[in-house]
Amino acid sequence: MASGEARAAVARRLSRQAQACRALGSPLYVYLLERSADDTEAGGPAWSVLAGHESDPPGSALALRLMGAVHLLVLQGRAPFLAAHYPSAGGEPQDAWPAFKATLEEHREELRGLVVRPVQTNEVGRSAALLGGFLLLARETGLPLRVLELGASAGLNLHWDRYRYEANGVGWGDPASPVRIANPFVGRPLPPLQTSAHVIERDGCDPRPLDPGSEEGRLTLLSYVWADQRGRLRLLRDALAVASRYPVRVEAAPAADWLAARLADTSTGAATVVYHSIVMQYLDAAEKERLGEVFAEAGTRASRTAPLARLTLEPGGEEAELRLTTWPGGDERLLATSGYHGRPVRWRWPVLRDNFALDG
Repeated sequence: MASGEARAAVARRLSRQAQACRALGSPLYVYLLERSADDTEAGGPAWSVLAGHESDPPGSALALRLMGAVHLLVLQGRAPFLAAHYPSAGGEPQDAWPAFKATLEEHREELRGLVVRPVQTNEVGRSAALLGGFLLLARETGLPLRVLELGASAGLNLHWDRYRYEANGVGWGDPASPVRIANPFVGRPLPPLQTSAHVIERDGCDPRPLDPGSEEGRLTLLSYVWADQRGRLRLLRDALAVASRYPVRVEAAPAADWLAARLADTSTGAATVVYHSIVMQYLDAAEKERLGEVFAEAGTRASRTAPLARLTLEPGGEEAELRLTTWPGGDERLLATSGYHGRPVRWRWPVLRDNFALDG
């Protein structure tokens, strides 16, 4: 690819992410990404950092890798002039571009090393969307849950049942939890919030898991939250407090291999729920195919006393879609749509119906 074409390709990626940030409420990142796109086209410092990534897979989120790399320097106290414009560091988002550009120039080589890291957005707000799927499964099976998360990052959404959710005078979860997700649901009906759920086992995997108990892990997680979204930052910090009290295991492993080993145990007397949220874009075609084969094979061994479910929150256009597939039977249902960071959640499945296939 010629240099001009390469710069244009990267600039388009930055511009597309700017549009997404506008839709999701981050004016600071809209501004910085638009200016970075222009700077890339002109061969400026943004291009100096991103050159060579023009052929990266579209799902690898190059623009967010750039923003996360710069944000990490801010959180580490190494870009004080830019920090003055970042709410995450106590600043105010005024004209941040000159300081952003200067940071790209000053830390060029380090940023080139940081942008190769995969995005690690362990978005706690997505638990509000996942919650309804867990509760529906608990209601329909009457069994405790064994929860297995793919692409779990630091494992924060493995604690979904330790968070508090409140909507329209109805609450679910521990009232004393540091994590309070208020008014995530819009419209009617609501998820089956009257249902209790008991988790008897929780584990996860990730190609590069983070340790939420380490300073490096915490800063990495915070760096991928958009710097002017104070609510998301607060929610993440509260979830880190929960994680410090309840350590969970997230194994460094490919999704399909790890899951095949975990599903070899049929765990009679529990409903096994495999779930993932905004993960599939980071898997290559071979891994996705292998994952489908693992589910199909395990589904043949599912039974009334050992059902299997796949709960997914993945892109469905302008919103994410929450889908539940259950075995025996392999039936798939669209349960809800939500924002990519969780709220607003629009529940779509009539909770009075009992469609869980338990004929095995």
